[in-house]
Amino acid sequence: MTNHFIDMVNADVVMIMGSNTAENHPIATKWITRTKERGALILNVDPRFTRTSTFADVYCKIRSGTDIAFVNGMINYALQNDFIQREYVVNYTNAPCIIREDFAYTDGLFSGYDPAKRSYDKTTWAYELDGAGLPRRDETLQHPRCVYQLMKTFFARYDPDTVCRITGSPKDDYEKICRHYTSTWAPDRVGTWLYAMGTTQHTHGTQNIRSYSVLQTLLGNVGLAGGGINALRGESNVQGSTDMGLLFHILTGYLGSPTVPDQTLADYLERLVPKTKDPKSANWWGNYPKYITSLTKAWWGQYGTPENGFGFDYLPKAAGNCSHIALFEAMYDGKIKGLMLFGQNPAVGGPNSNKERAALDKLEWMVAVDLFETDTSVFWKRPGVNPADIKTEVFLLPACSSVEKEGSISSSGRWVQWRYAASHPIGESRSDLWILDALAKSLKKAYAAGGAFPDPIVKLNWDYGSGPEVDLHTEPDAHRVAREINGYFLADKVVNEKSFKKGDQVPSFAFLQDDGSTACGCWIYCGSYAGPEKKDNKMARRDKTDAPNKIGLFPNWAWCWPVNRRIIYNRASCDPSGRPWDPKRWVVRWNAETKKWEGDVPDGPWPPEEKHPFIMRPDGYAALFAPALAEGPFPEHYEPLESPLRNFMSSQQINPAIKLWHKDKPDMNPVGDASEFPIVGTTYRVSEHWQAGAMTRNVPWLCELVPDVFVEVGPALAKIKGIKNGDRVIVKSARGRMEAYALVTNRFQRFHCGDQIVHQIGIVWHFGYAGLATGDSANLLTAHIGDANTMIPEYKAFLCDIERKEVVPA
Repeated sequence: MTNHFIDMVNADVVMIMGSNTAENHPIATKWITRTKERGALILNVDPRFTRTSTFADVYCKIRSGTDIAFVNGMINYALQNDFIQREYVVNYTNAPCIIREDFAYTDGLFSGYDPAKRSYDKTTWAYELDGAGLPRRDETLQHPRCVYQLMKTFFARYDPDTVCRITGSPKDDYEKICRHYTSTWAPDRVGTWLYAMGTTQHTHGTQNIRSYSVLQTLLGNVGLAGGGINALRGESNVQGSTDMGLLFHILTGYLGSPTVPDQTLADYLERLVPKTKDPKSANWWGNYPKYITSLTKAWWGQYGTPENGFGFDYLPKAAGNCSHIALFEAMYDGKIKGLMLFGQNPAVGGPNSNKERAALDKLEWMVAVDLFETDTSVFWKRPGVNPADIKTEVFLLPACSSVEKEGSISSSGRWVQWRYAASHPIGESRSDLWILDALAKSLKKAYAAGGAFPDPIVKLNWDYGSGPEVDLHTEPDAHRVAREINGYFLADKVVNEKSFKKGDQVPSFAFLQDDGSTACGCWIYCGSYAGPEKKDNKMARRDKTDAPNKIGLFPNWAWCWPVNRRIIYNRASCDPSGRPWDPKRWVVRWNAETKKWEGDVPDGPWPPEEKHPFIMRPDGYAALFAPALAEGPFPEHYEPLESPLRNFMSSQQINPAIKLWHKDKPDMNPVGDASEFPIVGTTYRVSEHWQAGAMTRNVPWLCELVPDVFVEVGPALAKIKGIKNGDRVIVKSARGRMEAYALVTNRFQRFHCGDQIVHQIGIVWHFGYAGLATGDSANLLTAHIGDANTMIPEYKAFLCDIERKEVVPA
């Protein structure tokens, strides 16, 4: 998320696509309604007319799984009409860069594709270099192989008629969306783009977001107040969990997880540290050695020595895909013997739930840490199984709720806020921190007696103030954890002409070192707790004074990573001389008298024109052409794995880089065909329930509000199927079936895709067989298939059929 919630009030146009913001992010919606009152336009694109759609100035329907076609058409509209912020594009993006002569695109595939491996050799996806090893550039944007000209050719295929044929969007509505949003190319107009899981949960979810960023960059909306690409998280601390390395492929601070080839720290750094010959590139990831070394020193302290890569040798080296689907496939194959779940309920929330529940049956042991008995914790007594047949030993550890523990959470806008325990934990429940602390202490004691490779556990740096033994009555100190995450010096040190003593907190990540003299649990949080006392906890700040530019930064309310910067890439909000593109809503500006930036914390202290503004990119430019992604440097439309239509753009039906689990692991992985399952299905949330329902389906008054699972059906489809509002219906896919109540509503309309009519239904996904309110999970229908880059499952587009359940009179 480049900006933050309050910043939405600065937008002239707000696009909400892939998110029902009003229902699922109601506090964020407060800022959207405020900017609407100020005169801003609200645009909403969704398969369903939602509560968000009710206050949008323009609503446009879209068939699930066709976001890229929709946005690529908007990009084409901007390019064809020259609705781009040209000075921004020329100076701050790779649009002028010339691509190699052997780069090509043909019939849905880019050059270098290997169909046997389902992957690309990206050699041709590279810049043409000059004699100094720098990308050749044509700042007139006329060279036929510059990125800008390649884009014009590539995106020209997405004309409005083609887009609407794919998406089923009405052409008049679509053209209104294009016209209104691309108006933000003007320097004094700005648009923000909001998305959520409706964007990401597709086999091309990453490229969905890429298409948004391409458009926003062409329009010059990245780095500006009221601009950016902004993800609305579905949990209060999703941002914090990914910051802290929850995902399988990253460590804390978005450092890459080591893989088998990374046998030494040098190997790891050679693979991940980007290189550039451009003196104007800040290449901030060039600081990788400082961040990874400080992380391993935080984890292993004195035992992290130069000889073992400062503890790098203790890190596990991933041997392959360890995403959610891959883990459950391995579990189903009997390769995983034990499972620990902290606040997760895959029996409801995992795709292809029948297979994932069957995989749980094959475990030797499972530990569930949660507030209630979840569906997963009682998977062994789910409907249709005999508990005596399941040998898994299951442990349920009662956890306390968020209001019963102290610590930090990080909002979608990267604001890290400290919160306090409102009450003591109920009964024998414990905080996550207590449970993890007790687990670590117990493992250290067990491994001290021997074991395979015990050093990473035995030598783990672990002291959070509750003593060396497990103590039922002493809570570990969350402030100690926070101070370790911030980082501290391990030796007396002079850095940047400042002297520090051993034990001093590190003031910001600019002071972290790669020689083992600093420890830091998460480099992007360095500066959040920069002193030894609780008063030094910047996350606990609650000062409501705004910054001098009066755009809603509130720099002394909580703390924002990195270095309290509220809007990322904010140097791009100014022209190359440091003057804001939009003086009314300036984010930063260069003060020629003081020789300093003022406003938000700048994205680097250098004077204007000394460094390119996109400092996290190796070349310093925003990437309109992005060779890092698995399926192509430009976003291209592919159909979901299951689709009722052929791909109108090319003969390449589906994402060419996704892993086809149904090919490699066919058991319980069938894929549906439109001849049997002609309807598009999607899943979504309601305000009254939360995620997989473990909390809300155990709260009586929430169960009263939404007591059972329902499926929304449009009136045209309901008429065809003979379904009336309130009927019990059966929804089937190739993988399973479920029962639900039918909610016949105009919120779903049929899609006219060329000469074909496509119907779509939507199912709330919060239900399962445990708790006070029970019902079938929508994920009985979804598939084991994921995005080519992140592996996130495709929950938002699958094939199904629906029929009225015949009720036999008593």
